[in-house]
Amino acid sequence: MENADIAWLSVSTLLVLMMVVPGLALFYGGMVRSKNVLSVLMQTTSVFCLAVVLWFVYGYSLAFTDGNAFFGGFSKLFLSGLFNAPDGFAESGSVPELLFAAFQATFAGITCALIIGGFAERARFSAVLVFTVVWFTLAYVPIAHMVWYGGDVPGLLFAAGALDFAGGTVVHINSGIAALTAAALVGKRLGYGKEALQPHNLPMTYIGAAVLWVGWFGFNAGSALAANNTAVLAFMNTLIATAIAVLAWSATEKLLKGRSSLLGAASGAIAGLVGITPAAGLVGPVGALIIGLIAGVACAWSVTYVKHWLRIDDALDVFCIHGIGGIIGAILTGIFNAQSLGGPGITSAEIPAQIWTQVEGVLLTIVWSGVVAIVAYYVAKVLCGSFRVSEEDERAGLDISAHGESAYRK
Repeated sequence: MENADIAWLSVSTLLVLMMVVPGLALFYGGMVRSKNVLSVLMQTTSVFCLAVVLWFVYGYSLAFTDGNAFFGGFSKLFLSGLFNAPDGFAESGSVPELLFAAFQATFAGITCALIIGGFAERARFSAVLVFTVVWFTLAYVPIAHMVWYGGDVPGLLFAAGALDFAGGTVVHINSGIAALTAAALVGKRLGYGKEALQPHNLPMTYIGAAVLWVGWFGFNAGSALAANNTAVLAFMNTLIATAIAVLAWSATEKLLKGRSSLLGAASGAIAGLVGITPAAGLVGPVGALIIGLIAGVACAWSVTYVKHWLRIDDALDVFCIHGIGGIIGAILTGIFNAQSLGGPGITSAEIPAQIWTQVEGVLLTIVWSGVVAIVAYYVAKVLCGSFRVSEEDERAGLDISAHGESAYRK
């Protein structure tokens, strides 16, 4: 057990917590209208906390114990046996398993919180919580097990050799598809396509993006689970991929719309962070630069065109940034992991097979998450009477109608 590794992973866990509270909450909060900002802050915080509790109760056990190729078992419910557990749990490396469980809890929390951006400004608070319970249990937990568990009975995608350093499939594709699916089912916001539904506070969104970028170093470099060269590589890759993605998004926006925006620059930072996540410790810095560049361009183009082609009101562009960015990062990891391209892993001859393995992981995650999101939506709708608030409450704003508060004095 290395004290430096424990210190680094403890700090990384706090950094991921900061990504959600306040990072993601502010990023999302600034993008909605002023009458809904508190509802987004409340949903982000509550969903994160709910996922952390569920992770403690049964999520960790089902994700990181032996079971079958899709789910683990029940031997570590309520984190049973993790305190002062003997060293040797492969997934946690040199750090105590209890700390590894805490670090992974923040991943579960942020993944569930990301989804609320798809149906922001019109979802019933109770329905959001029910949706989270179902989706966390049937989508996040099994995908995490399939991708990251390599015990005696390894997860399906782990056994297949899929590469996902910090959550391209588990976090970003998973949440992006769930958000898109739920947004399609709940329907468009009132006035969507007929009136401007503009962000009410871009400085708030910018601050949220900045906090996310800082916290993401814990997300990516922390996934090395040690203070070592892999963490350093992930740290550098997170920096360079995000920087080029900001510039790439801004340049693409200039070409497509005639001007670059602050919202675009903030979104570009998130696109770069998403794109490099699965590759962070698995590619060289040049590979990270290329991944960030492609993610910035592709996500900007997606927000401009794909969103409108789909005709789905994904309110805060969760799919176009996290879904598309995650897919790009996951597939390109299979290319730039090659030693000939600066990565630490496969040979050039293995690239085609690795790309196919990555694609299999992407496709499985898309189908699994989408189907579970449909189930979660209808369960929430039945149990709560409706997933969506009434038209009257939506017009008044969720801050007042759901929480009895206002963010700003009139």
